[in-house]
Amino acid sequence: MGRTRVGRVEVISGPMFAGKTEELLRRVRRAQVGGRHVEVLSHVLDTRRGTGTVSTHSGLSVPSRTVADAAEIEQVAAEQPALELLAVDEGHFYGPDLLGAVMRTADRGILVVVAGLDVTFDAGPFEPMASIAALADSADRLTAVCSDCGADAPFHQRLAQPAADPRETTAAHVGGAEAYRAACREHLAAPWWRAAEGAR
Repeated sequence: MGRTRVGRVEVISGPMFAGKTEELLRRVRRAQVGGRHVEVLSHVLDTRRGTGTVSTHSGLSVPSRTVADAAEIEQVAAEQPALELLAVDEGHFYGPDLLGAVMRTADRGILVVVAGLDVTFDAGPFEPMASIAALADSADRLTAVCSDCGADAPFHQRLAQPAADPRETTAAHVGGAEAYRAACREHLAAPWWRAAEGAR
């Protein structure tokens, strides 16, 4: 009698420019070299480098299947009984339903690797990535390089603040170096906790 395949959840999180997608693609390529059945998913909102591909700021890319919500992620897993690794890029775009979808997909015996932002551009926790990291089998938090001093940067900030709530999933928040900068704690402009301290 064969052993039941056990799934797991791996999270790659951090601010923008930290190399999250690059690490996701590294794991995807290792699995492909090992002959594993892999599916890569990208969110319909992320059209920065075209659709049907997951790519990094440095130009690495792999073909992907575009989905719009967490329910579609589970549908992809259900359609492919042989699926061994499901890679989800830009996990923060999927909203709170992603947490249950990821856990249920892992329960099917699939390794689910989710990469995404766990911090908003106003330095707050970004769900659902923070919750998924708390319940994952493993979680790696990467940092970027501060655009001011070169130190480790656990934050990013938007160069011009949009009207939209930083915790909402909107096309207005999608962007790269033209719209965001990486920041260390010292060069983080006006984080919420300093504003709260000044109000006391």
